[in-house]
Amino acid sequence: MQPILEPLLRDLRMRPVMSVIRGIDACRLLDIGCGTTHGFLCAAEPHIREGWGLDFKVPEIDHGKIRTRRLRLQTELPFEDERFDAVTMLAVLEHLAHPLEIVREINRVLRPGGRLILTVPSRHAQPVLEFLAFRLGIVSREEILDHKRYYNREDLHDLIERQAGLTILRHRYFQCGMNNFLVAERG
Repeated sequence: MQPILEPLLRDLRMRPVMSVIRGIDACRLLDIGCGTTHGFLCAAEPHIREGWGLDFKVPEIDHGKIRTRRLRLQTELPFEDERFDAVTMLAVLEHLAHPLEIVREINRVLRPGGRLILTVPSRHAQPVLEFLAFRLGIVSREEILDHKRYYNREDLHDLIERQAGLTILRHRYFQCGMNNFLVAERG
């Protein structure tokens, strides 16, 4: 059974991301960490030309505009250069063992002018999420145990602009400072 807060938190992450996707004409979208139901891709389907989802838990599908691939991310993405107009990572970066390598790969698969859109828990979220997971059981214990790192604005700036060569267009905290929302562009 899914912990009670998971659907609400997922919906709150998706709203600002969807507004960016709607602004990209004929969007070719890659959703990294799409989850078992690839819910964001399904919600985005009316606004995209093509959508790919990657996750180690997703069943592989090829239906209409949406394709998914079961894959555990390490350091490479299985796509050619400049394939996508947008790449999303919604509550995924904190789970990656090699975040710099994946962000560099995102830069590679984005077309010039393409957007990386991500959400990631802030450093302030760690004690709150651990309390909600381990004491109250209303968020997934397994998901929180899998967090490798929490990020603040400076961490994301270092990872995205200084290391990977993308330019941050927008960053803000949401959910009372517990999450980061970031949009970056490939030059």
